[in-house]
Amino acid sequence: MKDILNDKATLRSHLLHARSQLGIEERASAGRVLSGALLALPEVRAAGTIAAYVPVGSEPGPRELAEELSRGPARRVLLPVLLADNDLDWALYEGPQSLVRATRGLREPVGRRVGPDAVGAADVLVVPGLAVDGRGLRLGRGGGSYDRALARVGSSAVTIVLLYDGEVLDHVPAEPHDRPVDIAVTPAAVHRFGR
Repeated sequence: MKDILNDKATLRSHLLHARSQLGIEERASAGRVLSGALLALPEVRAAGTIAAYVPVGSEPGPRELAEELSRGPARRVLLPVLLADNDLDWALYEGPQSLVRATRGLREPVGRRVGPDAVGAADVLVVPGLAVDGRGLRLGRGGGSYDRALARVGSSAVTIVLLYDGEVLDHVPAEPHDRPVDIAVTPAAVHRFGR
C-alpha cells in the first residue's frame, strides 16, 4: 500500500508540474474545446440533473462551466461545497452571482445545501482529475472528496472527468476505494471506458 501511495504522490507531482507549464491562453483554449465536447455528449444533453465542479487554477474546463451546463431545458446543476473532513456537500447553482471564494482557492455556491447524498440524484457527475487510465481509474488530488461522490451516484449515472491532452495514461496507481469514471473528455478526444 505504501508503494501505491508513493507512486500516486510522484505521479501527482509530475502532472501538476506539467499543468503549471501551460499558459493562460492554452488553458483557456482547452477550456473552450472541453466545454464544447462535454455539452455535445448525448448523456449531458439528456441530463436533468448534473453535478459538476467549478474549475480553479490549472484545472481543465472553463470557469463558466456551471453556467454552460445550466442552459439545458429544466436542468439543475449541483455544485460542491467542501466540508472540513474533505467530503462534499452540494448546493444548487443559481447563477454566477451565487459563487463565492472559499477555502483552498475554491469557488462555491452560497445557496441552501442539500447534503452529501444529493449527488445520488444526478444523471451526470462531472469531476476534476489529474489523470485517468484505460480502466477509467482516475487520479485526483488525494483528498478522496470525489471518490466519495462517485460512490454515491446511482448505477445509471454517467461519470465524466475533464482532462488535458496527455493525461490519459496506460496505468494509474489505484487503491480499493478509488472509483472509475465512464468517460474522459480531453481537448483531442472523448474516451469511453467499459462499465
